[in-house]
Amino acid sequence: MEHAGPFSGWGTLLEQARALVADEQDAIANAANLSALLFGALPDINWAGFYFLRSGELVLGPFQGKPACVRIALGKGVCGTAAQEGATIVVDDVHAFPGHIACDAASNAELVVPLRRAGEVIGVLDVDSPRHARFDEADRLGLEAIARLYVDSLG
Repeated sequence: MEHAGPFSGWGTLLEQARALVADEQDAIANAANLSALLFGALPDINWAGFYFLRSGELVLGPFQGKPACVRIALGKGVCGTAAQEGATIVVDDVHAFPGHIACDAASNAELVVPLRRAGEVIGVLDVDSPRHARFDEADRLGLEAIARLYVDSLG
């Protein structure tokens, strides 16, 4: 699979994301629109979406891509680990990640950003790619900014 190089459209993408959530506080609506925006704009990705922390586990929220795992325990897989640690995780090869949960066998790289509200993790933003080592520092910073926009939109 060829790739044209690093994604350079983060400035424009952040402007679009800001506009999408500017006048809306509904958590589901904003997660749905941001998932669609990311899925349509980022090259070489096959899944983009949200998981929300409910009763001590991550539960699938709005996303774009193939059907996904509905529930993920804290500390399990990349999403559960990012939520438990409260830190962004970038994985170049998910198959080498201990306890990786393969929802889509085509996924090879993953970037997961915890959603923090008032200091507490309320969920994660998860983006997967079929290309190994797909995500760079600009992607991490861009997705962390999208996650902040999302949480800020909740009012």
